[in-house]
Amino acid sequence: MIFRFTIQCLLISLFAFLVNGCGGNNSSSGEFTVVQDVKVGAFDASLAAKGEQIFKMKCIACHQYDKRLVGPPLRDVAKRRSANYIISMIISPEEMQEKNDTVKALVQQYMTKMTNQNVTLDDARAIYEHLREIAGLK
Repeated sequence: MIFRFTIQCLLISLFAFLVNGCGGNNSSSGEFTVVQDVKVGAFDASLAAKGEQIFKMKCIACHQYDKRLVGPPLRDVAKRRSANYIISMIISPEEMQEKNDTVKALVQQYMTKMTNQNVTLDDARAIYEHLREIAGLK
């Protein structure tokens, strides 16, 4: 009986992750984001290079590109999430974890909350540009 319950819980968790986790794009879902209307123009290689350096200093301890570490893998996050969502998560993870349903599901899935790394809006934009680059969205 316990085994069956555990399997059911795992299946429910997997389903929630696939539906709400790092898949799908919330850009038009009306979910809460801290920043609104981030303007993303043509790819900026110098901004992406700056973002890569910030990513290595602030993010790599918990995030890898292609595998789960403490947090979800981020290789294709820029394909699945809006700029508003990603930048909001970078600059204000506490508020996103409190108010955004997708982030709440991620916290349940990964069983840990993202800590605030005190990243400025400009640096978050640079990290976003780096995430665009690694997702192949140049």
